[in-house]
Amino acid sequence: MVKTLQSHTQGRGKKMAIVVSRFNDFVTKRLLEGCLQELERCGVEEKNITVVWVPGSYEIPLTALTLAKKKNIDAVICLGAVIRGETFHFELIARAAAEGILQASLLSGKPVIFGVLTTDTVAQAYKRSEKKGDNKGRDAAGSALQMIELLSQIKKN
Repeated sequence: MVKTLQSHTQGRGKKMAIVVSRFNDFVTKRLLEGCLQELERCGVEEKNITVVWVPGSYEIPLTALTLAKKKNIDAVICLGAVIRGETFHFELIARAAAEGILQASLLSGKPVIFGVLTTDTVAQAYKRSEKKGDNKGRDAAGSALQMIELLSQIKKN
């Protein structure tokens, strides 16, 4: 019989950090709201959530790694919004954020979740940060909780 490991979004007792970009905060505040609502819905207590604001998405990875290395943090959720402009800057920041967040996860051995929107337009960013509909901050919270449990199961087996 095949051994199957599955995870759920149970947050009771979990300690979470959220790193949020101030740049494009008209979007990132919406992502954060969705993220916090999902964590609360899943049982994460407010006292077990640390929110850290950074200047922009480029600064997310270092902050995420620093938090992930802390013993009292189970996972880090990274929220940002990189919206295409008229220059190559979009590609540089989007790539640096994605690669840096991946490295933070690999170096810490903990879930460091990519919740950074990379969109062509503000309208696309709004569509992915809706209060009642699609909200990638909400999705990132669920992914973080699932990964905490899944990695815990893998370590036990």
